[in-house]
Amino acid sequence: MNITRNNIDSLNAVVTVSISKVDYAPKVEKTLKDYRKNANVPGFRKGAVPMSLIQKQYGKAIMFEEVNKLLQEQLNEYITHEKLDILGNPLPKPMDTLDWDAETLSFDFELGLVPEFEVDLGAKNNLVEYKIVADDKMLDEQVARLQKQYGKTSPAEVIAEDSEISLTFSNEEHNINNQTTLSLDVFHDKKTAKSFVGKKGGDVVVIKTKGLFQDDHKLMDYLKVDHDLVHGLDIEVNATINEIFTTEKTELNQEFFDKVFGPDAVHSQAEMKAKLKEIAEAQFEGQSEQKFMNDATEFILENTKFDLPSDFLIKWLQQSGENPLSSEEAAAEFAKSEKGLRYQLIEGKIMKDHGLQITFDDLKGHTSELIKKQMAQFGQFDPSEEEINSIVARVLSNQDEVRRLSEQLMSGKMLQLYKDKV
Repeated sequence: MNITRNNIDSLNAVVTVSISKVDYAPKVEKTLKDYRKNANVPGFRKGAVPMSLIQKQYGKAIMFEEVNKLLQEQLNEYITHEKLDILGNPLPKPMDTLDWDAETLSFDFELGLVPEFEVDLGAKNNLVEYKIVADDKMLDEQVARLQKQYGKTSPAEVIAEDSEISLTFSNEEHNINNQTTLSLDVFHDKKTAKSFVGKKGGDVVVIKTKGLFQDDHKLMDYLKVDHDLVHGLDIEVNATINEIFTTEKTELNQEFFDKVFGPDAVHSQAEMKAKLKEIAEAQFEGQSEQKFMNDATEFILENTKFDLPSDFLIKWLQQSGENPLSSEEAAAEFAKSEKGLRYQLIEGKIMKDHGLQITFDDLKGHTSELIKKQMAQFGQFDPSEEEINSIVARVLSNQDEVRRLSEQLMSGKMLQLYKDKV
């Protein structure tokens, strides 16, 4: 057994694996003997088939299989031992003239090597990190919403601007028939909201879907429209009013403050607004950080230059899928995935250079904080530690969630690094 490497350039190499008969012959012979024991051939008792017949029928196929297994094992061991960073998988070069009866068999494999490069996070740039604030108007609206949420609800005859409405959206042509409950402020179009004021149970209001909500994706929630249809959907739907409710706002007193934030956490409207401001701006911070992360990623991609073994990768793409691709199809696929591959390599380099890693305690803590924030969005500001731990255990029992949260956590570590270095 002999393995040699010829470096074509810094990104491409050819590894030659030479195998002698003594490397694979014993395994071939053992497998043939096992075949002989179990072979059913007309005219011969089981186990008494002549070895020459077994050799003639199965010899070549078994040799191919054993040689292939030996090649894969030795090639993988070599790549690991030599600490070669490769892209894709080794590609065997065509061996049309190989003499399988020769004492030594030689096979060539093409390798695409990971390029060497440096990532300069401190390079000069003009990136902006935004800070988003919650203004008084937003805080007043949040206070009013919580007052209604904890207020007393009762039936009403006529719709007012602050009513809660149970209604059914329907459109027979587009198979829409969904019952939901909402308040008029969910409508982005104010004229639509006003068209409901004064209506009674049983009345039907015809509305247009285009521009109905600030985000078209809300059509999925309220009308149960498929995602593929929501963007720019412009149809009329009937909104049949089922029930009308009015909510009397609860008073701003200590009982209310304790229900919302927990005992003695807040003692006045001013303290309540300060707490809500803190919570809201923490949520806004996530949007700001995502913007900065995206901008930093684009900057680093643009600022980090290196070549890739493009020809090798295109050839590898031709052969790696379930269905072979033409060279033109593989080139198009490479063009689509090149940017993602570049950032994957850059990200790996950054993680290695700066020792970024995730522990299970990191993952538990991150999941716990996410759950607390989600509960706060629904007015649950003081969940028990036991309740949080139970939800965390349930979430982390799902491997898909573990993978998603791990990626999210690593993204957070990358973000902090970018904040410190970029």
